[in-house]
Amino acid sequence: MQKEISVTLGNANEPDDAHPGANVTFPFDRMTVEQFRRRFPRARWSDIRKAWFIPGRTASGRFGKWLAEREAEADAHADAKGRDAFDFDPIDSSYLEFGKTGFQIRTPYSKTVVETLREVPFSRWDGDVKIWHVPYRSFEDLRRRWPQIEAAARRNEPEERRRRAAERKGGEAEMKSKLRSMERRRRRYPLVSGDLPPIGRVVAISYGLVVFTDITGELVEPAAVAEFYPGVTADHVWGLWRKPTLDELVRTWPSKARPESAQWWTPTIDELRPARRAARSRELKAVGSQTRTADVAR
Repeated sequence: MQKEISVTLGNANEPDDAHPGANVTFPFDRMTVEQFRRRFPRARWSDIRKAWFIPGRTASGRFGKWLAEREAEADAHADAKGRDAFDFDPIDSSYLEFGKTGFQIRTPYSKTVVETLREVPFSRWDGDVKIWHVPYRSFEDLRRRWPQIEAAARRNEPEERRRRAAERKGGEAEMKSKLRSMERRRRRYPLVSGDLPPIGRVVAISYGLVVFTDITGELVEPAAVAEFYPGVTADHVWGLWRKPTLDELVRTWPSKARPESAQWWTPTIDELRPARRAARSRELKAVGSQTRTADVAR
């Protein structure tokens, strides 16, 4: 409703407005008009402006307060509706608790859980108690996403993670994982010699967001690294990269869409947002570490 509401100040010098006030419009429905007339009995409709005129110097503020009250009532109604829907068809899960004002969700850390819950309208994270809060009005959105949340949470239970680690230990999968980690620590990336990224700017690659610092010109040996870089050819050369700083990420202007097939591209806003959060976290940790070192030195 808010997107279609407008409020303009009336003018006492115009013939239609004998007194100061506000011209207001809102989507028409009979119940809303009846409630509006009861709240503002002196309001009158102007065919010239196609708007309601509320007299009085505080008209705009009084109308805004009425809108806020209606929104609160709508939220309360939506919460009651969501709570009734939960009572009729509840989510049975050890990760979800039924609170006074909404759902409380506590799961093992999972990137999938975090990203999925962020898509639920009005959800919020409480870092003090490590719980996600979701109001009852968002129940339908939560229910649609719950199978994905539940599955990701179970995958990240400590016992399940230890079981998977034990299965990988000493096997081919663990060896491949170690080799991939060793290759990642070299901070190099194969690039097509005819399509090189700009030096010193934030770009996206399959690793994430990086800043290339140098193009060495050294040719890639496909046979040696094909397992880590599918599709690499003898036309590729090595580029050296580093992680971008928070300032660089903030100053990067996002692209509208990610290209379908590219080895590097300008990041989209959906790629920049998590990278900025991670960079901010790294910088805060670095500042905290420096502060603790300085305190010990003193």
